[in-house]
Amino acid sequence: MQRVRLHLDAPPRTVQAGIGLHGRTVAEDVFRLPDLWQLHLYDYEADLDVGGTAHAIRPGRVSLIPPDTEARFRYRGPSEHLYVHFRLAESGAAHSVPVMRDTGADLTRVAEALRRTVASPSTTRANAEVWTLLWRLADLPPEAPAGPVADALAYVEANLPRPLAVPDIAAAVGLSHNHLTRLFRAATGTTVVAHIRRRRLERARHLLSESTLSIPAVAAAVGVPDLQAFNKACRRELGAAPREIRAAGRGSTG
Repeated sequence: MQRVRLHLDAPPRTVQAGIGLHGRTVAEDVFRLPDLWQLHLYDYEADLDVGGTAHAIRPGRVSLIPPDTEARFRYRGPSEHLYVHFRLAESGAAHSVPVMRDTGADLTRVAEALRRTVASPSTTRANAEVWTLLWRLADLPPEAPAGPVADALAYVEANLPRPLAVPDIAAAVGLSHNHLTRLFRAATGTTVVAHIRRRRLERARHLLSESTLSIPAVAAAVGVPDLQAFNKACRRELGAAPREIRAAGRGSTG
């Protein structure tokens, strides 16, 4: 999942807020604001590319686009959203927030805060509204992947002991290789291959520490039956050889 870092120790400085209506005459818009953040709350379906990462726009979703980042919108007809452009401090504690996410049960409060910002005659009041809204977005619970990405994650979990190729996973969830790759990175922030590698080694660590399976059996159980490759993967990803991981696990339970 693509994320941005917000510094919220000081209030933002709101530059502009309003209601945007796009997609009436052109099907695609490209924006880049050199020193302003963009926050949008959507009421339509479209596609958005932020700095090369694809995102699906759906009603009730909100996006945060950092300064000097290209945003490419592809519309499917007239498209209306609430927006605010603002400056934000670059120092202080940083909060990691998804570029795109559903507002869920907070939709009404997010929409009301943006409407108050749009209608506010006072810059100070607008700044306070946006500051409160950014804190709300930073505090929203993590969003679980859904749709084909969730299906792909479940397929990987069910098939870790077997050979896993991205085209096969894509076919299992009804997508092309390239489409799954784009959706997976947008939803998880990593690649399918990197996720498979991480999950195999996480399971290997658990089996080495908590089970009595032999090391060859553990390697086979996580889909890396070649012992030399398994040893290298453990050293590279877990920082120790399988025997060392097993010994450390047993030592911690004694």
